[in-house]
Amino acid sequence: METLEQILKEHPFFNDFPGQHLELIVGCAANVRFEPGQVIFREGETANNFYLIRQGKVALQMISERRGPVTVLTVGEGEILGWSWLFPPHRYRFTARSLEPTRAFAMDGQCLRGKAEEDHDLGFHLLKRWAPVVERALDATRLQLVNVYQDK
Repeated sequence: METLEQILKEHPFFNDFPGQHLELIVGCAANVRFEPGQVIFREGETANNFYLIRQGKVALQMISERRGPVTVLTVGEGEILGWSWLFPPHRYRFTARSLEPTRAFAMDGQCLRGKAEEDHDLGFHLLKRWAPVVERALDATRLQLVNVYQDK
């Protein structure tokens, strides 16, 4: 039987993550499931979690007054969702909606922030992993904004 630590270690986000830090992270993880159409989080809500997608697809959306929900990015198996837990004021910048049955690990951001404050090496490794995730989301948002304003 696989342990949660083994399963997390196999996820691309935590692959080759230092073992001593992975042990700390396991206590902040919980299995979750989302049905198609279910909102995982909404723009403006307090960001206390991020999600490691194990199976399924999730749309990251922004709301346009003219066009309604606009999908900025779609994430799936092996990807990560929700970076706002890391940066004050800890509010989600987008809405996340499950597109199909989705299984994920919910990672408690408050738990991880506390552990990173106690162990700065852990914080460094987390930030190093998050930088490309944030860059991808910002790049996808930029491309969507170009499309929105070209439609005018």
